[in-house]
Amino acid sequence: MDVKQVFQSQKEYFLTHETLSYEFRKKMLIKLKDSIKRNEALLLEALKKDLNKSSQEAYMTEIGLVYEEISHSLKHLKRWMKRDVVSTCLAAFPSRSYIYKEPYGVTMIMSPWNYPFLLTIQPLVGAIEGGNTCMIRPSSQTKNVTEVIEKIINEEFDSKYLCCVKGGRDIADILLDLDFDLIFFTGSPNIGKKVLAHAANNLTPCVLELGGKSPCIVTKSCDLRIAARRILFGKAVNAGQTCVAPDYLLIDESIKDDFIKLFKEEIKIQFNGEFIENEEFPKIINEKNVLRLKELIEAEKDHLILGGKCSETKVELTLVDATFSSKVMEDEIFGPILPVITFSSIDEVINEVNARQTPLALYIYSSDKKEINRVFEQVRFGAGCANDCLMHLSNNALPFGGLKQSGMGQYHGKKSFDTFTHDKGILDHKTYLDLSIRYHPYSNKKEKMIRKVVK
Repeated sequence: MDVKQVFQSQKEYFLTHETLSYEFRKKMLIKLKDSIKRNEALLLEALKKDLNKSSQEAYMTEIGLVYEEISHSLKHLKRWMKRDVVSTCLAAFPSRSYIYKEPYGVTMIMSPWNYPFLLTIQPLVGAIEGGNTCMIRPSSQTKNVTEVIEKIINEEFDSKYLCCVKGGRDIADILLDLDFDLIFFTGSPNIGKKVLAHAANNLTPCVLELGGKSPCIVTKSCDLRIAARRILFGKAVNAGQTCVAPDYLLIDESIKDDFIKLFKEEIKIQFNGEFIENEEFPKIINEKNVLRLKELIEAEKDHLILGGKCSETKVELTLVDATFSSKVMEDEIFGPILPVITFSSIDEVINEVNARQTPLALYIYSSDKKEINRVFEQVRFGAGCANDCLMHLSNNALPFGGLKQSGMGQYHGKKSFDTFTHDKGILDHKTYLDLSIRYHPYSNKKEKMIRKVVK
């Protein structure tokens, strides 16, 4: 595939204006959903091969969320596309003001391996509903899923409109050198910096969905069993290879032992006490990451609370007694290791979290509404939950995105439409009245009148 030629064909096709109408966008969204449904069995098989995701987890955390995103768009798209009528200042009388929702044009989506289908197609829905053309480059790490995505896109859509491009860093570098109108990237902060640097050469706007160390706060007022159950779920999904997984646990020192007891009980209930041999527990993406997680466990071997076992492809869910200076707290873990740090006051929690890089997510388990609101108001983070984790991603009405090191820009639901469109402000000044106050020659009288109007 000649990537540059595809890019040029998309530029030319966008200028035909065929992608602009509501009817076209609706048709393409329906076509995308139908194509996914026809290939759903292949997707489930591919997700099992690449990440050992069970069919329930694959549907619940990837395919189902895409269906929901498309359905939500089809329900609201016509209203989103309408121009907004806004107020007009007296200085521009007589006139009306509008905001048109203009597509960016030729866009690109670069997606990661941890949720290879969801994090490719969910932003693609935004590109389609926004009236753009799009080139997508899925991860080369999940080759089976990428092949199904290629089938879904390239067999159903003309490459001048949508195109899936396979390849490694060489292809990524070629794509990043092209003059796209918008780049949407999901991945690590280090690669995100490189994407942003490339985009700067063409002054291309970017959406960066990155990651970071997302704290999970457990206070003594919470329902401890619910907290243990939901935190285990949040950390076990995709074996912790989730950008919004609880990265470390901040727990009131008075309830730590009780929490660990309940957490162990939940492991027996949810996983029969076994991760390595459990057929439904996802695997780590590759040998490099298995070794990385093994090294973290080895560095913390004297502080293990539970777990610590590893195989060639899996890492057992592991709890570690930690402090903020522990090795396991240096970088985002991106695996089934959960450091446990105690605290004595909520002030301590707020200060410690704010002293570090802005996390993509934050979770707090508490029955004290004032305590919850205080954390949400005083700590900077992308998005999060009270008394749950991860589940904010299931709500299309909530925006998703990070701040600074955890990203820039937002999507999901209407935010996806907003992200893939430009608000074009228009002033329609009428001609039946043309006041001379703003024209030369200027005078004291005119200035006084202007000062009365503009203040």
